[in-house]
Amino acid sequence: METRFLTVPELATLLRVPEATVRRWRHVGDGPKGIRIGKHVRYEATEVERWLSEKGGIGRGHR
Repeated sequence: METRFLTVPELATLLRVPEATVRRWRHVGDGPKGIRIGKHVRYEATEVERWLSEKGGIGRGHR
C-alpha cells in the first residue's frame, strides 16, 4: 500500500481552512501530526483521518 502525504495547502483545502490555520495548529500542537521532510512539512493521510475521527470530523468513508 502506498502512503499518501498531504502538503499544507492540500490539507487546508481539504479542511476548508486557511493555510495559516494549519500552520498554527502545528505550532500549538492542536492539529493532525505532521512530519518534517527536509524543510517541508507533510501530513500522512491516515493520520489526518485519525485526527478527524477524534475531533468528530468526516473520517474515512464519510462525507
